Amino acid sequence: MKQTVPFLDLAAQMRPLRQEIETAIGQVLDECSFCLGPRVEAFEKHFAEFCGARHAIGFNSGTSALHVAARLLDLKPGDEVITTPYTFIATSWAIVYTGATPVYVDIEDQHFNLDPTKVEAAITPRTRAIIPVHLFGHPCDLDPLLEICRRRRVALVEDAAQAHGARYKGRPVGAIGDLGAFSFYPSKNLGACGEAGALVTNDDALAKRARSLRNHGSPVPYAHEEIGYNYRMEGLHGAILDIKLKHLAAWNTGRRRVAQRYQELLKNIALRLPSEAPWAGPVYHLYLVRHPRRDALKQHLESRGIGCRLIYQTPLHLQKCFAGLNYKPGDLPIAEKTAAEGLALPMFPEMTEEQIQTVATAIQEFPG
Repeated sequence: MKQTVPFLDLAAQMRPLRQEIETAIGQVLDECSFCLGPRVEAFEKHFAEFCGARHAIGFNSGTSALHVAARLLDLKPGDEVITTPYTFIATSWAIVYTGATPVYVDIEDQHFNLDPTKVEAAITPRTRAIIPVHLFGHPCDLDPLLEICRRRRVALVEDAAQAHGARYKGRPVGAIGDLGAFSFYPSKNLGACGEAGALVTNDDALAKRARSLRNHGSPVPYAHEEIGYNYRMEGLHGAILDIKLKHLAAWNTGRRRVAQRYQELLKNIALRLPSEAPWAGPVYHLYLVRHPRRDALKQHLESRGIGCRLIYQTPLHLQKCFAGLNYKPGDLPIAEKTAAEGLALPMFPEMTEEQIQTVATAIQEFPG
């Protein structure tokens, strides 16, 4: 069936920026600054300012940024890192790439984030860090986690891959913990035209080492102080992201507008809607609803040309690649229930009132 409301409409975002982006691409081609270079440096400066951080370091992906964050903590085999089972797997890749072990703690039921009240019981003498995720653009409750980290002397790394511009108690997320990692995958609130990512931090020493690790462990050309990686951001992405960053606040406002209309139109039906904590400034990377007949609802919406997606339908502790961690069904019940019932509705800042109404009407007509 022809789609009436897409799940995401990147073309609507790109159209008004096309000429400016093409001009910037032409300038990069003229400069031949394809790997790092002045365009990446300009974006790093502006993104650090946007996040309220001293440093932003550009990477070739959010996964690479997370991996280097784990390396900066000097994680090694036998170390443990507490994190969430309900997110994209890159969070856990960052841990296992170092040889450390992810320790999964269940999420809280309202905002899908790591439950701070359950973290303390998971800490052992081997715990080295906590990595919460600001999932779907809603900030995790950081103050309780920061207090645990201070008392237990472990690091806190924010996975802000879905939360560009989100705020926790008025502060931009990403620069509140020791390190924050962002993804600029094309579908993110701030997306490149391909893969890119960034680390942000207020620690000068961590920033200096991160810049070296992303560049083959080389702080100066051909001098390699430690094992590093080819994780450099490309100049084209730096130029494009710097243009798009100027529009991010307006785009996030558009996402909040769409979420508010969903809340108003869907509040009186048998559908569990996302909620906002009183201290949160969410940016709605995704708008996830829950329904016990989720699969039937998805089929119903798709039959009416409405794009929707299953998100993380197998939580990480039950993924085949982590079978050796010996988790079993029922160990983390809230994450498992959310995975079984969650459905992401169309969400993009350019959604029209007509499109929002079309989605809401279709859901209201669902016989369930």
